[in-house]
Amino acid sequence: MNTTVLWKSATVQLVAVALVSIALALALPRSFFEEWGWLSGPAAWMACATLTARVIRLPLGQTLLGAALAGLPSIGAVLAGIHWLGALIAICLFAAWCARLARTEVAWTSA
Repeated sequence: MNTTVLWKSATVQLVAVALVSIALALALPRSFFEEWGWLSGPAAWMACATLTARVIRLPLGQTLLGAALAGLPSIGAVLAGIHWLGALIAICLFAAWCARLARTEVAWTSA
């Protein structure tokens, strides 16, 4: 596991998700999220993961797969009414995926 990539990906994803969340919260009414949160949340998450992949120079497809898988446990948190805890758990899982992915990429390129 590449710990540098772990911390960089966690930081980039956390900052990106926070900034997008704040921007959307300021721009849109609460009713939008009640009606369209199921779509806008995952779309924003994947957009932030795309940014993270680009910043850290990870393969986009594999990074987005990791983002999708890391986001699955947050569904339970959302249903339980603790959305932000789910987002933090997803960020941790996503960072671990990126760190493992980076290690795999290094192994492939040095072979």
